[in-house]
Amino acid sequence: MCETGKTKVAFTALIEEGGAYGPFNTDKTLVYNKVVTNTGRAYNSSTGIFTAPVTGVYYFTFFYHSVGHPWLTLFKNGEMIVKSSDHQMGADTADNGGNAVFLELQQGDQVYVSMMANCSIWAGNHHTSFSGFLLS
Repeated sequence: MCETGKTKVAFTALIEEGGAYGPFNTDKTLVYNKVVTNTGRAYNSSTGIFTAPVTGVYYFTFFYHSVGHPWLTLFKNGEMIVKSSDHQMGADTADNGGNAVFLELQQGDQVYVSMMANCSIWAGNHHTSFSGFLLS
């Protein structure tokens, strides 16, 4: 976590819904509802969206556990940045995945993770997370 002037920004949140999450008929912004830390209060646990409080370089990660067909994408202001997916094969029963990225953000830019329609993840036991922090 970096201190820029007096601004500190770092968050980690989990999806804790108690089990399978999805599939849904449409793409769904993931709402990580259990906040572990939210220094700077830039992550909104009601919407699942991080809003940059200051201009800078940020680092984001997302990880998931899945018992189905996962396909998650990290977006910046509606633009796909990175994704992680798995193509189920044979007796494949569970998977873990994720991705990470450095992003230059302007104040007010929004970052969030979305799950593609007809996909699912595991939302329990601290398996599925979204984190980020201000680097500089």
